[in-house]
Amino acid sequence: MSWQAYVDSSLVGSGHIDKACIVSIAGDSVWATTSGFDLKPAELKTIATIIEESSKGSGPASDKAFAEGLFIAGERYVVARIDEGSLYARQGKIGVCIAKSKQAILIGHHPEHAQAGNATQTVQALADYLVGVGY
Repeated sequence: MSWQAYVDSSLVGSGHIDKACIVSIAGDSVWATTSGFDLKPAELKTIATIIEESSKGSGPASDKAFAEGLFIAGERYVVARIDEGSLYARQGKIGVCIAKSKQAILIGHHPEHAQAGNATQTVQALADYLVGVGY
């Protein structure tokens, strides 16, 4: 399956995510994305740094995200949770769920009407699957 197919069918196709992208674990390249969900290089690098720090517990990028928020596709989100290998942030009733596999970072955006827990579970399930198949 192509990276774009994972975005289209596994994430957006779930009905819990309306926009998504898959990027390299280093945050230096976008492998697949939904149209119009354009993250800036600095945003991707910040996300990659936070995800890397999460395996150590915390760090300066995580602390800054909690204090100042996190920008995704030019929009500011309040960081609600950073766990080992995952992050959840919200902007009112919409939110973003981020999870890592061995080689990729998955970013899913959910709309107002979606349940945050279902969106998070969808992104995490794909990340777990990718880990299981070596990605």
